[in-house]
Amino acid sequence: MLAKTVLSLGLWLQFAAGQNTPARGPQPSISNSEGDLLFLLDSSGSVSYYEFSRVKEFMWDLVQPFSFGPKDVQTSIIHISTTPTMEFPFDRYLSSGTLQQAIRDTQQLMGDTNTGKALSYAKEKFFSDEAGARPDVPKVLVWVTDGFSTDDISEPMQLLKDMGVTVFIVSTGRGNYLELSAAASQPPEKHLHFVDVDDLPIITKELRDAILDVIQANRLHAVDITSSSFRLMWPKLLSEETGYYTLEYAPIDDLARKRTKQVSGAHTSLMLSNLAPETTYEVALIPESNVHYFPPQTTRVTTLAEEISPAQVLISESGPHSFHVSWAPTLDSVIGYQILYGPLPGNSVKLLEVDGKHNSTVVENLAPNTTYLVTVTAIYKSGKEKSLSAKACTQEEGSRVRHLRFEDMGPNTLKASWDSADGKVLGYRVRCRRQTGPSSVISVSPQIHSVLLTDLASGTTNKVCVKPMYKNQPGKGLCRMVHMQPGELGCRAESWGTSAKGKCPEGH
Repeated sequence: MLAKTVLSLGLWLQFAAGQNTPARGPQPSISNSEGDLLFLLDSSGSVSYYEFSRVKEFMWDLVQPFSFGPKDVQTSIIHISTTPTMEFPFDRYLSSGTLQQAIRDTQQLMGDTNTGKALSYAKEKFFSDEAGARPDVPKVLVWVTDGFSTDDISEPMQLLKDMGVTVFIVSTGRGNYLELSAAASQPPEKHLHFVDVDDLPIITKELRDAILDVIQANRLHAVDITSSSFRLMWPKLLSEETGYYTLEYAPIDDLARKRTKQVSGAHTSLMLSNLAPETTYEVALIPESNVHYFPPQTTRVTTLAEEISPAQVLISESGPHSFHVSWAPTLDSVIGYQILYGPLPGNSVKLLEVDGKHNSTVVENLAPNTTYLVTVTAIYKSGKEKSLSAKACTQEEGSRVRHLRFEDMGPNTLKASWDSADGKVLGYRVRCRRQTGPSSVISVSPQIHSVLLTDLASGTTNKVCVKPMYKNQPGKGLCRMVHMQPGELGCRAESWGTSAKGKCPEGH
């Protein structure tokens, strides 16, 4: 087998520093959203205890990344039963831990599936101070249903949508597609999901992203976050004629480093770059209007941990005089790569230079059957350099098995034979992958050029590979598919499209 050495950056750092790989840096959280999110939960007797439990897990998975609070996301649950019931008001649980426990503690009420009544009840609570709802924030309804209702839903659902509520429907039963697609907000392909209760995790991220599109639309928020940049998005408040925006941003632990940018009122986004990795920034958007007053909007954004290249180096396609070197990841912050390579042992080193947009090259004019040390160094725009090394081995010249052939030796048995490979062969490895039964590997000395393969069931197709073994690495193998003919017809090497009783034709 040709040499393939992958050395991860984490392992390299452990060798260099003698310690465990550090944990990943902070990940961006969903903390720039504001809205009242109401779950309409089918708690009736038509839902089994198991289904009810799985839906509760789904609800928590859906909201778990959000930040909760009076200026963030608030959540409530209304039960669909004979009489609708609110499990808890929007403003009761304002932390992830308490909300998770509240969802776990939610008990099924049983009773009838009076969804229409529950929707009318939801309309009251969505805009009620007593229920903890807030004015002037996006309202989102997520209705999880088995597709069955004992009363009409069309009129109360339409009233909710007319009042600005965005409706998402998740049907875990068969349901009436026309009825549910009319009930959901438009377009239905974004707001309506049909999924088995055991497959709810499949739609979690897609549904969460769709909810974010609603509750982030009226807030300053960041997208396309990297280790050194992010894009700010905000609602259209001004025009080019009515004013401009001032954007201020600074690391929260060093607000004295505040930077300011101004853009015209026609803009609704701005890319901020040259930022520090793993840093939380306080960002303020100040609309400057000569017509109306708009309050400033703020958010916090955490950049990702700095990506390092190369994080891995891969050696492949090794031959007697060349091999292929590739690395990952490729980063915009890298302007070029230097590839140093030389034989081991020895002090002779050669250099290749590769543009920063590429992640591979071929190293040529090498000596056969030789081990090389390959070092890939990334040259960053900042002037920094990062290196990672791997070992590569060239093959013996002519290191390939030739003339692989087969002979029928009786029921379920074949003799595989081959001609010797060139060079200093240490032995041969024969692998048989049976269509039925376990695979086997046989190793033989360099003087042996045939083996018996047994337990090859009649009517099956089996793969046989022979590979020469050298001091530094395996040579190139030769593989053939062999079909065991039923009865007394012997074997057939299918890749040649012929059959012969007693012997199968050769492979070259």
